Amino acid sequence: MESYRPAGPGSSPASTLYDVAREAGVSTATVSRVVHGQAGVRPATRRRVLEVIEALGYVPDGAAQSLAQRRKEVIGLVAVQSRGPETDVEREGFLFLEEVLRGVERSLGDLGWSVLISSLRAPDLAGAYQRMQKIRAKVDGLVIAEGIIGPEQLALLAARVPIALIAAYHDGLHADVIGADNRSGTKAAVCHVVEQHGRTRLFYIAGPAEAPDARERRSAFEEAVAGHPGVTVAGCFEGRFAAISGQLAVREILTGPRRELPDALICGNDQTAIGAMRELQAAGIRVPADIAVVGFDDMRLSALLAPPLTTIRQPMQLLGERACSRLLQRIASPALPPRTERLPTELIIRESCGCDPSPARVPANGPDPAA
Repeated sequence: MESYRPAGPGSSPASTLYDVAREAGVSTATVSRVVHGQAGVRPATRRRVLEVIEALGYVPDGAAQSLAQRRKEVIGLVAVQSRGPETDVEREGFLFLEEVLRGVERSLGDLGWSVLISSLRAPDLAGAYQRMQKIRAKVDGLVIAEGIIGPEQLALLAARVPIALIAAYHDGLHADVIGADNRSGTKAAVCHVVEQHGRTRLFYIAGPAEAPDARERRSAFEEAVAGHPGVTVAGCFEGRFAAISGQLAVREILTGPRRELPDALICGNDQTAIGAMRELQAAGIRVPADIAVVGFDDMRLSALLAPPLTTIRQPMQLLGERACSRLLQRIASPALPPRTERLPTELIIRESCGCDPSPARVPANGPDPAA
């Protein structure tokens, strides 16, 4: 087989698509699919084609490709940035959206595509559909997080642009959905504080009702408590997935008699749990000796608290990576049927629940997820 070298001063002419196909031992169609980031190519074949492209110095005509494919090589990521007043927790922590973005960028890394980020604040959600209509004209597809628009608007949008949803579960699927197993995770948290630590008065600090994840976690909390005779719900606070929600919830709890305080707080996310812990400690209430606290997410900041936070880990970066990967498949093959994928969660045991200071991981659905 004839060998080729990258084109340059004093070298052979620039390599072509046909040169790459011949050197890699594949069809030109396969090379084209690899170049355009399309599905339908085995990983080993994709790697071989990419190696030949690099060795030959093959440079596709990006403008011509984009025009021919009508591609912009841009993915849109739309999410809610903040639902409450920011504290240092929100400013310094790696939050849900930031971790999801890392996963999206990792999925796009080998393709050279870009991400257009649109972060909506809670008061702007009424205009979210109009915002997305403007964004769709600038991108090849949209990754939308946390159920920002309803099913009717989603159907209209999906008819015009490929969509993948993160943490959003609509009855009528019009897009691919990637989410975490909120139910198993929340139930694992309840079972742990009840069965391992004997806590019987549980208070729940919920997330916003418009967020599908928040609704699932609250429903799972109520089911888990109902499954443990003798355990009661000491109260519930409607939070906003923000540290301030934890603080306000604890202030409300402390207005009641001390003898009626809950002995455990189950929180909708880690930001809420951190705010709650701070407020408890400021009031002289010991965590976990007096009140255990459990979060959800496993933010990086959670392990650095005193005491470190027991929490449910959801694979935030993987959510972004899988949603973007699925979206790229849909861009390449629009006729693919919509699919829902649930990623496993796991209980991360630290000290805020009352356990000894030796971190552990427990799959949320038991020791053998395949069982």
